[in-house]
Amino acid sequence: MADGEDGPPVRIRGIYATALTEWLQSADGPRVVDPSPPISDRFEAEFPTGDPAVRIGMTADRLGLSITGEPVATATITDRVTDIDIDTFAWTDPTPQGAIFDGRVDRTDGRGMIVDIAGTEAYLPDRNADGDLSEGETIRVQVRDPVPPWIESRPHLETAIRVLGGIASLRRGVEATVADTPAGDAGHELARTTDLLSVSIPDRWGVEWNAAATEVDMATLEAALARVVEQATEIENALETDGSAAGSAEAGTADDATDALLAQPLETNWVRFGRESRFALDEQRAAVTQTIPGHHRLKAGSEDAGTAVDLVEALGSEIDSFPFGAATESFGPTVDDSVRIVHSKPTGEEFALGRGTVTDRTVSKQRITVTRELSSSGRYDAIGTRREPGDTATTRFAEGRWWYPTVYRGESGTPKGTYVNIATPVEVFPTEIRYMDLYIDVIKRPDGTVNIVDQDELGAAIDAGHVPEVVADRATGVAQKVADVLRS
Repeated sequence: MADGEDGPPVRIRGIYATALTEWLQSADGPRVVDPSPPISDRFEAEFPTGDPAVRIGMTADRLGLSITGEPVATATITDRVTDIDIDTFAWTDPTPQGAIFDGRVDRTDGRGMIVDIAGTEAYLPDRNADGDLSEGETIRVQVRDPVPPWIESRPHLETAIRVLGGIASLRRGVEATVADTPAGDAGHELARTTDLLSVSIPDRWGVEWNAAATEVDMATLEAALARVVEQATEIENALETDGSAAGSAEAGTADDATDALLAQPLETNWVRFGRESRFALDEQRAAVTQTIPGHHRLKAGSEDAGTAVDLVEALGSEIDSFPFGAATESFGPTVDDSVRIVHSKPTGEEFALGRGTVTDRTVSKQRITVTRELSSSGRYDAIGTRREPGDTATTRFAEGRWWYPTVYRGESGTPKGTYVNIATPVEVFPTEIRYMDLYIDVIKRPDGTVNIVDQDELGAAIDAGHVPEVVADRATGVAQKVADVLRS
């Protein structure tokens, strides 16, 4: 990290940008560059120009962040971001943006191919491929678009090899010194300026200047180009050393396949915010501009809610607390709505427990009740009673609470037990309920017996580094309090 005492330069985009800018600017280290126009307007300080070593973007579902850049700088920024509050979780992507693999074609799928890269299924669209391939052949690919671990999708690949930067990028296998400019014009001023820079561009690599390049001085252009040239040199050395599938898209046979990572110039980390983290971000944003309680919580829920938040704040309306009633009335969920219960895990995966119908909404307690009719047979986890078709599961979700109970009953209303999930604070979004499961749970059997269960799973998650000690302590304390209440 050769950025001097100021630390790694970082570019931020998305609904969390104002809060993160305030949070990072208050730290000794990171410095924000290339802010968007709204960010520039909100902060009185002048932002330095520079090529970002790290790029922070909002995930497509608005729940968290992608953090991509030089490995050491990315780790530094990720550590700082995860300090926001207790329910911020982060994961390192094994298939980061820009990573180069020798992959194996597993099968064709629609308009592309499923490629195995070191045990991960990735997708190579036909438009990103150079030539036709058959099942079992190997191909050299680069990760173009990685995906968060909680989203059911595959990272997208391409066969073109690039070095991705904030101001300058490089593309392998082109003859021209400048492969592209913001105007797409070989006569653009940036194309002429490239010849004046002292940086030597490697053979068979062409510069792709990004739009930000038009706003910076010569020294910044030169530093940006030097950064990507250094990475291109490392990639070139790695590809020349490897002999399995030379070239940008040359295929081999199944016997040649290594599924190997050849080069990884960048690191991609994923950050997922929970409810307390979103409210902590509200506090950061409020130090800069008008911010209502629950700003980020509402914006994460839906784009329509985000638009309403912008309007309320622009009008200067004073709101003292999170407007649960107004939000659910306007955007959902309310009585008779269908919602999905999304069960996220600290390992990054998530799955849906199913859909249910909202049968009650209590605004004063920021609570909704969801009822599901069960159709499968078996036994209820830990409780042990029989699960039969026609049983109902009634769950009460209270916004911001670290636990939620589900009461199981038979078709005739016979109690079959209560299961209390311990989780990060519940968020009641318009079409789904979200939280991060913390493994440990509390059960109450029909005979009144109460037990805390799955402590061993929580312990294993701590040992594996998936759950921080501070989160585990909170979960254990909550479980004990819930058990005490159920026994009383």
